[in-house]
Amino acid sequence: MDQSTLASLQIQAGLVPGSIVLDDLSGVPIAIDADAPIYPASIIKVPLVAAALTLVEAKELDLGQSVTIAERNMTTNDAESPLVPGFTTTLEDLCERAIRRSDNVATNELFDRIGRARATAIAHDLGLTNTLFARKLSGSDPLIVDPEWNGTSRNAHPASDAARLLRSVALHEYTWSARIGAMLRAQVWNDKLSIGTFPGDTFAHKTGDTSAVTHDAGILKTHDGRVYVLVVYAAIESNEANNARFGAFMRALRPLL
Repeated sequence: MDQSTLASLQIQAGLVPGSIVLDDLSGVPIAIDADAPIYPASIIKVPLVAAALTLVEAKELDLGQSVTIAERNMTTNDAESPLVPGFTTTLEDLCERAIRRSDNVATNELFDRIGRARATAIAHDLGLTNTLFARKLSGSDPLIVDPEWNGTSRNAHPASDAARLLRSVALHEYTWSARIGAMLRAQVWNDKLSIGTFPGDTFAHKTGDTSAVTHDAGILKTHDGRVYVLVVYAAIESNEANNARFGAFMRALRPLL
């Protein structure tokens, strides 16, 4: 596998413009426009949970601490959620829901518990130097009212940073790596890269979707035990037809790995 082959597969699948990183964990990853400033959508939830777990490790937060859902964090989700104003849950549940179910309300509660500046600083400490937490998430228009937003900045987490974090999870570089890995493996949204994998493969991943972007990023473990990090960002609308392009891409890529 080389960059030209990867780029050809990207074009054939129609995942352009976009960013791709393929990392076999043994050397320099193969990358296509990996630092492009494409909006990360819900992929930003993975480094946010990493920031929360970093603070748990530092004993500044506790996974068992009680959290009551606030009206200010309400927005729509792609699936039904019990997180409504006044509902009480735990920080651990928020982290699980943010990744496994891509719950926007859980994510917005994590913004409040961590703080966007603190989460950004932690991300930078983890080597995610181009990651920025700027604004709470909105599942639909109108956008959620977010008084702490500066009015201009957008969340940032390019494919290069997404791949770097997933590599750290795959290599168990942090005490919380296994926990995030388990959340990614339990992903409920599996209509993109997952549908192109071989029988016996596992793909622990997170998707991201808006009217302008569609993404999938995760850790592929092949049926014979090889491990890859694969991040695919596409700056095209998330819809059924475009999301199916990810499956076509994986079906073409998988025999080459």
